[in-house]
Amino acid sequence: MKLMRIGVPGAELPAAYLDPQTYVDLSDVVVDFDEAFFAGGGLDRIRPIVEERIDSGRLGTYANQRIGAPIARPHQILCIGLNYSDHAAETGQEVPNEPILFNKAPNTLVGPDDDVRLPRAATKLDWEVELGIVIGRRTSYLDSVDEARAAIAGYVLVNDVSERAFQMERGGQWVKGKSAETFNPCGPWLVTPDEIDDVLDLGMWLDVNGERRQTGSTATMIFDPCTIVHHLSQFLVMEPGDLINTGTPPGVGMGLTPQAWLRPGDTMHLGIDGLGSQRQRVIEAR
Repeated sequence: MKLMRIGVPGAELPAAYLDPQTYVDLSDVVVDFDEAFFAGGGLDRIRPIVEERIDSGRLGTYANQRIGAPIARPHQILCIGLNYSDHAAETGQEVPNEPILFNKAPNTLVGPDDDVRLPRAATKLDWEVELGIVIGRRTSYLDSVDEARAAIAGYVLVNDVSERAFQMERGGQWVKGKSAETFNPCGPWLVTPDEIDDVLDLGMWLDVNGERRQTGSTATMIFDPCTIVHHLSQFLVMEPGDLINTGTPPGVGMGLTPQAWLRPGDTMHLGIDGLGSQRQRVIEAR
């Protein structure tokens, strides 16, 4: 399945995506794609409902409606740094021996095509196309990578927007450069694992103002999604609906020569095979 949420911010309706014009409305059987939904076995519960409504033609259509993030605001957004060897090289840093972990504020989550707002005093706004993992059940001290696989509800496309001066020059705390409002566009869909032939063979790309900046593949990840989930479970408890951003391939603004940064009026267009695409416009600070 491909799950999506449609509507204005704060009032999105849950649905199952079928094609660019058609969806299955689930708002009468699901409150939201949130912690309670995933914890209560919501994915298994809605599968037969989606199939029955497709068979009976109970389909909705949408045009020019906002698509929100495919999950409600999570308990936490966890991020893995330097998870592509070629990205580590372009930033001048060594490949890590184990996953580097940092956080983003959960309220950074926005829809895939929502504007990205420049923070006040920002000078080095950067882009990062990433594969996101959505956790499907309460997860702690997993015994194996296979057990981690069973804990994954699905995958999403995310843009891990970053302010590099805040990240690198304001105390060396990455969370400062990652947590401004609008800094985590997500979606358009949550894609369940059965829809993906090989999560380690997905092409990734990102354009800025129509110019290709990032081209990569999940095949070059240092730590694969199941390894990441297993590893993190040894250090913290992940709740249903939590989001993990798994790192970015090369081509970020910080790694270019000369370095390049986003400005108001710039546009980002990005995608991952099978997970859809996003488009954001950078707007001025509040």
